[in-house]
Amino acid sequence: MDSLTSKQRAHLRGLAHGLKPVVHVGKESVNEAVLAAIEEALHTRELLKVRVLDAAPVDTADAGRAVAEAMDDVQLVQVVGNVFVLYRPFSESPKIRLPA
Repeated sequence: MDSLTSKQRAHLRGLAHGLKPVVHVGKESVNEAVLAAIEEALHTRELLKVRVLDAAPVDTADAGRAVAEAMDDVQLVQVVGNVFVLYRPFSESPKIRLPA
């Protein structure tokens, strides 16, 4: 997947604003269970918020980058506070239309 443009990133940030975090990264950091939970969540949604709890030994930005690198076609959209936003379009029929 190509890198997102700033316009596309801004569009996704706007869509993610009202979302609640679905997955939480805890004291075990980014492990197989967290990656499996994110993978499962990305089967039903293209845009996903993940919260990094205070007990986690990793920084939010580091956790977001680690998840994006570990998973196929996942883009890190935004990191704000203890939350990061991930995007992966559906392969068959994407529901989110990105601006050109």
